Amino acid sequence: MKKLIAYCGLDCEKCDARAATLNNDNALREKVAKLWSEMNGVEITAEMINCEGCRADGVKSPFCDSMCPIRQCALGKAYETCGNCSDVENCHTVGMIIANNSEALSNLKKK
Repeated sequence: MKKLIAYCGLDCEKCDARAATLNNDNALREKVAKLWSEMNGVEITAEMINCEGCRADGVKSPFCDSMCPIRQCALGKAYETCGNCSDVENCHTVGMIIANNSEALSNLKKK
C-alpha cells in the first residue's frame, strides 16, 4: 500500500495540511486549522498544521500524531491501515470517514 494512504484510507497526497507543510503556505495552514477546529470540536491553530503524512516518516500535526482515534486504534493493533481490520466496514471509529469518502474505503481494500 502507498505510504501516503493514511490509516483511515484518506490519501495524504491530497491533504491540504500536507500541502501547506511542503509549500510552507501559511494562508493554507490558517484555512486548514479553521476547518479542522470546526470538524473536530477542538482548537487547532495554524502553527499546529505541519504534517508530512499520517504513516510517512516526518512531522505530524498534533491531531494526526496523538489525537486522531483512528490512527491510535490502528497503531494499537499494529495494523498497517484499518484495511487490515476484519471489522473495517462496520467500525464506528473509522465509519465517518469511509461513509463520507468512498475513495477511502477503496484505498483500504487495496492490498
